[in-house]
This record gives sequence, structure tokens and C-alpha cells, in this order.
Amino acid sequence: MNEKREPSLREPGVAVAARCGDGHVPPGAQVVYFAADGQARRPVAFNGKAAAPAKGETAWWFLPGPHTVELVPFAAAPEVGLRLAFVVDTPDPRLPRQRFDLFLFSEVAGQAASLALADLAARLEAALRAALEQGTVELPPCTSLDEWHAFRAGLDELLYTRFGITVDDCVPVELADVDFAAVLRGRAAAMAPHEEPAPAPAPLARGEPDDAVALRRLFLELPDASRTLRQLPAPDFATRQAQLQRLALAALDVNTMPALAWSAPGLARAPDERRRLASAAAAAMRALDELWALLARMKGAGGGDDELDRILCNLAFNLVARRGHATDERGEPLP
Repeated sequence: MNEKREPSLREPGVAVAARCGDGHVPPGAQVVYFAADGQARRPVAFNGKAAAPAKGETAWWFLPGPHTVELVPFAAAPEVGLRLAFVVDTPDPRLPRQRFDLFLFSEVAGQAASLALADLAARLEAALRAALEQGTVELPPCTSLDEWHAFRAGLDELLYTRFGITVDDCVPVELADVDFAAVLRGRAAAMAPHEEPAPAPAPLARGEPDDAVALRRLFLELPDASRTLRQLPAPDFATRQAQLQRLALAALDVNTMPALAWSAPGLARAPDERRRLASAAAAAMRALDELWALLARMKGAGGGDDELDRILCNLAFNLVARRGHATDERGEPLP
């Protein structure tokens, strides 16, 4: 690979997206305007300047690519990597909101003013590892050519469905910058029997941002996940309608979620309770990630309705727990 043609591989700290501070747009970048409710539009820029955003809109730009990153699909094998070349997908006029725009507004805009390539690569790697663990994509040892093609198809659909990017190329590589001594020391330390003191409770300030991030993602992404599911072939009409209804109820639950800080007007929640509710919101967000990975697999291979029911149950269970209600083993509120 010619490194002169792949600057993103040599400069992982380069920003691939950022908020427009002074209206200047880097050459080759695409501008996107976000309304307060997350609706997005992509105006055309002329001579590095884009039309001014409307009142209440926030302007961002992103570089479509191509970008190249190196991912480690298995934490236990840090020397085995994948070199991934990708671009941000071109707008699909059939979609009310482009998937990359949703990712940018849902997961980045609320927490940071820019998205570095290294940060994006870490998100791609985490999604790939979770999908491998979940079984929605498979990369067995001594992969055959047919298994590799199946993995590539699953990976391509996963990254498009989850992030709105199109994979141009993906090749196995041997990563040379691995400190094997540190890896072995870490494994030995993990396997050695020892007693550790009970961890101190996490500071309250750490729980609140996680709760806000989780609820923001659920609020913005559940409607799009429901639209994606509605477009997939169904085993039968009644089953799909029931699944869509459960997703709609989950979205409604998020929209009416009580505040983390207060259990009633003038009555603040205890710190332990706030941490517990924030953990439930984070668990619901993980169920959302599993849902996106499963939807990607269902696009290519079909089926998966039993797994979908499991994910929807986990989502409902954790949303009820975030609301502060006790539940039984099926996730139903206790009287």
C-alpha cells in the first residue's frame, strides 16, 4: 500500500469531522446542518464556504475519505489486524436521514466538538469485536476463502448499518507495534490469584454523563432502528408488528424518562440510586448496539427473529430499571 496515498493511516490524530466554528470548510469536506431534534441536511459548499445555517441549526463538516485504519478484531490476538479502507457513504435520497449523519449527531455532537480518525477507528473496532462476540459476524481460525467472503459481507453491512460508511477494501495484516511482553504480563496478572479490596463507589459525576449519553442515543436512534426493521422481510405479519410495537413502546419510554437527579419534585435521588439508574441506561444502550448489529445480519442473511426478541426483552428490562421500577425475571414491573 502506498502510504503517500493513505495519509489517514500515518496520521490517526487527524480530524475526520468537526463543528464549523468560523464557517470555514476544509477542501473536499461535506457540510451537514443539524436541527435541535437531530434532523440533518447537507448543503453544497462553494469556494470553501457553505450557506449559513438556519436559526437553531448547528453546522458540522466531515471528510468523506477515503480513510484507512487498522483494527484488531480479537483482543487475545493483538498481532493480527485488519487494514480497512472506507468512505462515508453518499447520500441516499430514500432515507429521511443519512446513517452517518445520525451517528455524528447522536454519538459525537453531544459530547465533543470534533471526531478524530483514531476515535472513529476505536468505535469501529469496538463494534466489530462486539459483533464477533455476539455471533452476528464470524471470523474463524484458518479462514477459508468462502468464510472470508462471508465475513467481508457481514462486516460491510455492519459498518454501513451502524455507522453509514462503505468499506472499499479489507485485508489481513500483521501488526508490528505490539508489545508482547506487556501482553503476557497482563495475562499473567489477570490469571494470578489475589485478593483486591472492594472498589470504592464511583463518583456521582461519572454516572450522570453516561446516563445522558445513553438516553440521547436511545432517543435519536430507536426510530431509525424501527424504520430499518420495518424494511426487512418478516416471518409473518403478526410477528413483525409485535416487534415494531415493542420498539415503539421503548421509544415512548425513553421520551418520557424521568430525570436522573429527582425522584419527585423537591426530592433528590440518593447517590447510589442515581448510579444504579445510570447503569441501567448504559445497559439499554448496549442492547441498542446489539440491535444495530443484528439488523445488519438480518439484511444479509435473514432470520434472527429469536435473537431479536431477546434483544428487545433486554432493552425493555433495562428501560424499566432506568425508570426506577422493580421488575421480575421477564422484565415486567412488579406491583
